[in-house]
Amino acid sequence: MFSAVLRRQALRSTSSLRVAGLSPQLARWYASFPPHTVIKMPALSPTMTSGGIGAWQKKAGDTIAPGDVLVEIETDKAQMDFEFQEDGVIAKVLKDAGAKDVAVGSPIAVLVEEGTDVSAFESFGLSDAGGEASAPAPKEEKKSESSSSGSSSAPTPSAPEQYSSEGRLETALQREAKKPKQTAAAAGGASGAAAPAAASYEDIPLTNMRKTIAKRLQESTQNNPHFFVTSKLSVSKLLKLREALNAGSDGKFKISVNDFLIKAIAVASKKVPAANSSWQGDFIRQFNSVDVSVAVATPNGLITPIVTGADARGLESISNQVKALAKKARDGKLKPEEYQGGSISISNMGMNDAVDNFTAVINPPQSTILAVGTTRKVAIPVETAEGTSIQWDDQITITASFDHKVVDGAVGAEWVKALKQAIENPLELML
Repeated sequence: MFSAVLRRQALRSTSSLRVAGLSPQLARWYASFPPHTVIKMPALSPTMTSGGIGAWQKKAGDTIAPGDVLVEIETDKAQMDFEFQEDGVIAKVLKDAGAKDVAVGSPIAVLVEEGTDVSAFESFGLSDAGGEASAPAPKEEKKSESSSSGSSSAPTPSAPEQYSSEGRLETALQREAKKPKQTAAAAGGASGAAAPAAASYEDIPLTNMRKTIAKRLQESTQNNPHFFVTSKLSVSKLLKLREALNAGSDGKFKISVNDFLIKAIAVASKKVPAANSSWQGDFIRQFNSVDVSVAVATPNGLITPIVTGADARGLESISNQVKALAKKARDGKLKPEEYQGGSISISNMGMNDAVDNFTAVINPPQSTILAVGTTRKVAIPVETAEGTSIQWDDQITITASFDHKVVDGAVGAEWVKALKQAIENPLELML
């Protein structure tokens, strides 16, 4: 942020101006406008190349201070607040809420110092900010001169290329394909029978987050040879321990089954570290700590905030961290470092009692993800002195997906065995 003296010196200069929201770059401004700063689309994640504009928290004429939220930005990972780090007054918004695929570095607003007349920027446009100019007007089709002048030159073909209303060159076949098609009934078909009603549907625009989810999952299934290991785990002891811990907490915490599973993943991953690894192309990276990515459903799509260092956390710490991250994920308030990275993942559908088991797609470059189904009561025959009796056991079905490039089948089986041991003897998770 400029000091008061430096800011005044900079604003007196007519040759350059620092661009807010980016690395220190220079952008010229035009003499026809008062001194101003062009605010550009920031890169809020390492892989972000473009973003969408959400709700503006500031409008033209509003003052802004360091740390204030200027606008919501839809990145390739999440809906995030763009916290501005300068002070001044918003002179004009250049991109309306709802704008899609705005390239990183594109102008989105103009900032001026307090006391500047913002009305001077009413005619300010993207071209003034160094952005894209307005689209050219559609070109008209040139008429053949041979028809009017009797020239001996070759006549224009009967189906020439033409410019569409959007300014794109089209052939006759392309124009014909765009024409609405008549139904048999509308065309007066011989049978006179009414044509079947057209299917009713709604086209839902893709968000940047949905595009990224689709791209990453498609790449994962194509590039990672998945194999799956399924096992049924008894959680009867775990549920009793959970009930006792929550009852004695005086409301200070409420541990979930998922919290126990995260801790069990950490324990199993310390015993079988090969499953807590990632594919790096030329080498395999084996992690010393267990950072568990937890799949959370949000209105905008699936995101995986990370419980860092789960191997060094207790159950209460894991529970508090999961709750805080899940709330931030649903509110679109996650910071990049809270959802980027991770060494292993969990996807739990146990809250949906219709899901017995499922398989999950690996979250690359990770090599392991655990899929968890709902809890079921299972009848277990027990031999006693009086004969065979039946006891009811609470069980869940888990399926671990492994990247075979990183994890061999025997290693995957060992990891599931270690997980089963931890879940079915939950007191070990307290150590």
